[in-house]
Amino acid sequence: MSHAVAEFKPLSIAVLTVSDTRTFENDTSGAYLSEALTQAGHQLVDRRLLKDDIYALRAQVSQWIARPDVDIVLCTGGTGFSGRDSTPEALAPLFDKRIDGFGELFRHFSLQEIGTSTIQSRAVAGMANKTLVFCMPGSTGACKTAWEHILREQLDCRTRPCNFVGLLG
Repeated sequence: MSHAVAEFKPLSIAVLTVSDTRTFENDTSGAYLSEALTQAGHQLVDRRLLKDDIYALRAQVSQWIARPDVDIVLCTGGTGFSGRDSTPEALAPLFDKRIDGFGELFRHFSLQEIGTSTIQSRAVAGMANKTLVFCMPGSTGACKTAWEHILREQLDCRTRPCNFVGLLG
């Protein structure tokens, strides 16, 4: 039995910011995720900013999950409870399997940072056409929490005892 450490495998990642008010110039959450994933050794293959519209979000993510060169979609914004927040409703129907633990673990870490306000987070994730889709709140702090406490390790094939890399198409 080999116990050799796996060699890092860079993943191809698309970033989607969902916002009715942000532009690329002031989208600190999408910028943070783009920078964090490239610093970790992954490749940013696309970055978009869309208004919170169920069908536009679903169409964009459907295009990405159909592309063989997109392994991961990181989506920030639209996961709250306001009238326009619709990311979970837009993207969950695309999931072949839900990753329930992502939202649970995100809220666990977020509780330490923002207290019981984390109950309003509807962070979700799933596997769609062998592409992982992670939906997190729109604040830069929430993106940092998700990246630093969950995603950075789970998107690294060297993380043991398991990670998501081996499940990708």
